[in-house]
Amino acid sequence: MPHVEIKYSDNLDIDNNKIFDAIEKVINEKDISAGECKSRAYPCSVYKYSHMLITVSLLTKPHRDKAFTQELSEELETAIKTHLNQSLHFSLNINYSLEYYTTNIHVVEGDRLQRMTDNDRD
Repeated sequence: MPHVEIKYSDNLDIDNNKIFDAIEKVINEKDISAGECKSRAYPCSVYKYSHMLITVSLLTKPHRDKAFTQELSEELETAIKTHLNQSLHFSLNINYSLEYYTTNIHVVEGDRLQRMTDNDRD
């Protein structure tokens, strides 16, 4: 269950949903066990220099080693930048959750949770 946070200066004209979908696609093509990528974006109206910081958080797993992470980083950067139409300072950080991180799905009876299979926006 990856998490993505995008923090960016609000002078950038970006479609966060397209970037979210691109990130989720790359992660799941590299690691089919990843699943839904919970994503949120934070535009900032007070900033110095146009910039974007994307943080991708993943669970620690044996196959997610240095080589995996480097390849993932390169693929994510390429996929994300296809959706950027302005010059900006770009930062991408991939981090791994600690040993005692808890993540799961909380389901309330009668409520429907959006899933990755619901996202046919292509």
